[in-house]
Amino acid sequence: MRRRDIFALGTLALAGTVATSASASDAPSGGGATTANIAGVGLPIIAGGRIRNYVFVTISLTLGAHFTPEQMRAKEPYFRDALVRAAHRTPFVLANDWTQVDAPALCAAMMRIAPSIAGAGGITSVQVALQAPRRRTGVQPT
Repeated sequence: MRRRDIFALGTLALAGTVATSASASDAPSGGGATTANIAGVGLPIIAGGRIRNYVFVTISLTLGAHFTPEQMRAKEPYFRDALVRAAHRTPFVLANDWTQVDAPALCAAMMRIAPSIAGAGGITSVQVALQAPRRRTGVQPT
């Protein structure tokens, strides 16, 4: 066998392995709920009429029974837009900490927004998976 034929066979074998592992990870697990993430949404922390900080959040959406992550990826820009608009209208600010968002208030707002974007039963729950503040100094209001 020539060198390039051996290379081609090795590449095909590797491609088959990668395709198999990728399709196995895309399949939903037997008992777990399907989720979709919305990562890197910058939300303002507004206090006293001024923007004091930005917190970048990753939101985990638990999908309804008949929805797939691919369907939600197409709607991700609408979720991002609605979340940023809600954060400017009524900021998700904690009274004693400007380095985090008020996670329960954010989740409640997303649950109110979700039916208009994903449809009834599209999102069953929302969680704030990660928070990363722009300023990490723990700014306290005076």
